[in-house]
Amino acid sequence: MEQKARVHSVETCGTVDGPGLRYVVFFQGCPMRCKYCHNPDTWKVNCGDEMTLSEILSDVLKYRSFMKFSDGGFTASGGEPLLQARFITELFKQLQIEGIHTALDTSGYANLNDVQELLSYTDLVLLDIKSMQPHKYRELTGVELSKTIKFAEYLDENQIPVWIRYVVIPELTDSADDVEALAIFLKTLSNVERVELLPFHKMGEEKWAKMNMIYALKDTPVPSEQVMERTKEIFEKHKLPI
Repeated sequence: MEQKARVHSVETCGTVDGPGLRYVVFFQGCPMRCKYCHNPDTWKVNCGDEMTLSEILSDVLKYRSFMKFSDGGFTASGGEPLLQARFITELFKQLQIEGIHTALDTSGYANLNDVQELLSYTDLVLLDIKSMQPHKYRELTGVELSKTIKFAEYLDENQIPVWIRYVVIPELTDSADDVEALAIFLKTLSNVERVELLPFHKMGEEKWAKMNMIYALKDTPVPSEQVMERTKEIFEKHKLPI
């Protein structure tokens, strides 16, 4: 029987999840419970639609010319795609045979032994680091920071290119100390190609309400232009690509 994956949704011409035009699959399931998650309906791994490897691959190949023209490719996102690492490993193998660039959008929260083969077929990792303060990371996500740090270090050791994503949340992750701590850690890595600063938004608040869940950040404002610029300046001070 052909292997199947649980899929939340598909975006055929994504422009924000890696270089160029991307075919993005949002895989179902996530071990984290981020307070600002805009897709809490991806958390349960046994929800969503079932799709086979051949179903996904055949649809991706329809967009090959668009991806090639724009230097784009395929991005596995979530949820947390590492929960379905075995399936995505086989998918990435086939995509690379077809000459399609592979990207993994992840929190890095996984046991390294379970994802090393997948990473060997990954051209780019989009790594979301919520905070470099362990207590704050746990407060924001419900899990420990240590796995993400080990994951980032493994990417560096194996020279797998990475784009770092950092969500700027007023009064939670926007302090100079928080940003400075992340910048200092990133300077220890030699494979960081870009730092992407993402302003906090409330696009998922309606989903939380529909799921009868309490949205803890309902009174948190979006960051001002001044806060975003100040954050950017800290990374620039450390000569990080942004």
